[in-house]
Amino acid sequence: MTNTLMENVQRPKPSNYLILAIFTTVCCCIIPGVVSIVYAAKVNEAYAQGNYDAAERASKNAKTWAFVGIGIAALFLLIYIAIFGFAIVGGILSGSDF
Repeated sequence: MTNTLMENVQRPKPSNYLILAIFTTVCCCIIPGVVSIVYAAKVNEAYAQGNYDAAERASKNAKTWAFVGIGIAALFLLIYIAIFGFAIVGGILSGSDF
């Protein structure tokens, strides 16, 4: 009887990270952002159906994919800064007049 009582208790809704997913899509990296948005939508759907474990998995996946997109964008930004930073520093240090 305790088991049926535990099943009827509604767990708190996990975060869907939709804002983070949209930010990732618009500002960082499109493909991981779209994947994150899809998982964020699955959070609400699974929670509404009472499938709390699937909602939590989708929440974790949405967060992971959003951070993957942010990480990819940060990596490309660092590479961009390094390439152009070295070029600017090299130009300054060469001391040639243009």
